[in-house]
Amino acid sequence: MDIRQKFNFSFPTTIRFGVGVISELPDYLKQNQLKRPLLVTDPIVRELGFFKNIVKELSQSGLSVEVFSDVHKNPVKTDVLKGKELYQSTDRDTIIGIGGGVGLDVARAIALSINHHRDLFDYDDLIGGDKYVTEPIPHFITVPTTSGTGSEVGRSAIISENESKKKRILFAPTLMAKIVFADPELTMDLPSFVTAATGMDALTHNIEAYLSKNWNPMCSGIALEGIKLIGESIETATLKPDMLSRSKMLMASMMGAIAFQKGLGIVHSLAHPLSSLLDTHHGLANAINLPHGLEFNYEGFEDRYEQMGLMIGLKQGEGKNFINYINDLNKKLGLPAKLSEIGVKNEHIDTLASLAIADFCHPNNPKPVTEADFKSIYEKAL
Repeated sequence: MDIRQKFNFSFPTTIRFGVGVISELPDYLKQNQLKRPLLVTDPIVRELGFFKNIVKELSQSGLSVEVFSDVHKNPVKTDVLKGKELYQSTDRDTIIGIGGGVGLDVARAIALSINHHRDLFDYDDLIGGDKYVTEPIPHFITVPTTSGTGSEVGRSAIISENESKKKRILFAPTLMAKIVFADPELTMDLPSFVTAATGMDALTHNIEAYLSKNWNPMCSGIALEGIKLIGESIETATLKPDMLSRSKMLMASMMGAIAFQKGLGIVHSLAHPLSSLLDTHHGLANAINLPHGLEFNYEGFEDRYEQMGLMIGLKQGEGKNFINYINDLNKKLGLPAKLSEIGVKNEHIDTLASLAIADFCHPNNPKPVTEADFKSIYEKAL
């Protein structure tokens, strides 16, 4: 990868990738006769220098800019409704999601809500709500600033209920961004912990997509290459970042999100309840649970572990060591190894297991999972 170059990709949507491509955003808006963007992000990103610079450059280009960042760490329905009200009351004409999964999910959900006036969760994909997504979506642009969720290339948003914190999935093909500005330079100032946690999220996406029971050779191939890129770059990106490692991580993050169209699995079902119940960072929850999910899935799928092992430099016949590699990687990145280190207690286990079995990811796991299995894994990870 030559970090001096800029690239155009059209899979699954238009992606403008390369160092400095964010500077092209004002001209893109003007060329598309868009003058009044709503920038959707989170409270932390809003205060960062690069974000303020984006706002400055858009304003200096003669564009009217509004910023919405009143969102929770795990976004809820009322966050979306507040953003919708700001879009409408200030007469916006486009939505630009800037940030990690939080900012991009809220931006996409706001985009859905503008011309769709049913209750937001009527559009939940798990109850067939996508059939109600029939109206035009405002011009929607994404700008990733982390290498984790890959939401920038997605077609869905995960938003929680305010009271129960149950996660709901809003999905429709029309919710895909018109264009992604993927600029590795925007990820350079991420703290090491955030880089590590979001990077392990991206790795988990690629791994679980590859292991998913569903048949999709295109996604499987993308997932393997994503694992390879992360294996080559995550330690450097976290501990001694340079533009090449950040570029590889950003690309691998998008690849993970493309690949998990094939499905995810047990690790995400273990992780989601931790975010709902204890507000745990999603990437961190995945990182701690990933070795345990891999241990659960190993028997019967040894050939897939062989392939993943080859991607990160293991020799033929060393596939079982892929699990040890993940454990060692978490240590090298400075991430906790046990759930007890992030506040999980014995009294949480039953509730976590109950939430996990109700989660929407494990039905795509390569082997069936029971509530007792979830309880056992949580106890082992504690």
